[in-house]
Amino acid sequence: MNRFYLSVALGLLTCGTAMAQEAPRNPGAFAESLKRPRNAEELANGVRKWFGADNLKKGPGPKVSNTEAAWAIEIPNVTSKAGEPRIISEDNSLTLPLKRIGKTDVFASAVKLPEGAAFRWAYEADGKKIGDWRNLEVYTDPVEFTPNPNAPHGATTAMPKFRSKVFEGTSRDWWVYIPAQVKEKPDVPAALMVFQDGQWEKDSIPVALDNLISKGDIPPMVAVFITPGTFDNGGSNRSVEYDTLSPKFSQFLIEEIIPEVNKLAKIRTDAAGRGISGISSGGICAFTVAWERPDQFHKVLSGVGSFTNLQGGANSISGGHNYPFLIRNEIGWDKKGKNRPIRVFLSDGKNDLDNKAGNWPLANQQMAKALEFGSYDYKFVFGNGFHSGAFHHALFPDAMRWLWRDEVKK
Repeated sequence: MNRFYLSVALGLLTCGTAMAQEAPRNPGAFAESLKRPRNAEELANGVRKWFGADNLKKGPGPKVSNTEAAWAIEIPNVTSKAGEPRIISEDNSLTLPLKRIGKTDVFASAVKLPEGAAFRWAYEADGKKIGDWRNLEVYTDPVEFTPNPNAPHGATTAMPKFRSKVFEGTSRDWWVYIPAQVKEKPDVPAALMVFQDGQWEKDSIPVALDNLISKGDIPPMVAVFITPGTFDNGGSNRSVEYDTLSPKFSQFLIEEIIPEVNKLAKIRTDAAGRGISGISSGGICAFTVAWERPDQFHKVLSGVGSFTNLQGGANSISGGHNYPFLIRNEIGWDKKGKNRPIRVFLSDGKNDLDNKAGNWPLANQQMAKALEFGSYDYKFVFGNGFHSGAFHHALFPDAMRWLWRDEVKK
């Protein structure tokens, strides 16, 4: 990310006319209010309502809309210019003074950040940092995540809790999305997309799928949103299911989940008509499913994938960090000397995790280089982000178009 030095003074002058005590709508509107406040006390009260009065005294996180961000804090007894608070970044790329609203103790500012900006930030007052460094990354929200009244809407159904035999002793929640186009033509087999950690994806992804399918960017597809298994005592089986290099999760999907989905809608049986997506450990899980069963799943979508040694096995070193070497050593996988027929979209950010299990940015770069070396059909997008789903979310529509590009007619 290019370094950007910001020192923003927004001219917080009070005027005599009254202003309704309303919380700001978004950072952009807030910036305009700060430039031309009609009544400082009412504006300060609106800020207290927006951030929460108690939170405002502690130094809350910013309000973010697309690439615009607004910060505010309430600090009493600030008597000098040097004591006024500001936002600073750990890499010194951002300095944002927070200006007093009238004669109140509320200080605030708003700024538009570059697309994909990612940095660690903190409040500072009187030359002292307040609290810990916190992460922020910003992207323009893709239009596909905005409901379109002109696009046919599918339906997402919450399924009965599923008890697995493959992962014995576990149960999980899951949801199935069926687009309007599949309901209209129930005899035509639909494509399939499976999403790990479905509890995070089940509300936003169907909106994007409605829009992508309606525009003809991807084929009509059923989507399955499924959570990791939990045991009756409440323990999670997520890392075992997702991070282990094993055919077991693909077996679970093929033998237990897909037959249930087929009761709701006819699903394509060819691997080219099936994809799988995940974030973090869900990302490596998506790759493992296609790697183990390329006859069943062709398309992989991974964000901040945990291609690291989270499940090392009996020898403590059999984890996902081995994938780049497996990819390189298994070129010419079948008897005809061809690779596994999979297509892979990877994304990660340079500020992703670095811990005992490995370095996530390096692991994803190693994956990309191994896929390139093996002449696989892949795409890797590397940004600035942290270990979150934000970048994955911003890339999702374009990633889906790329993955399914040969399944639509333009």
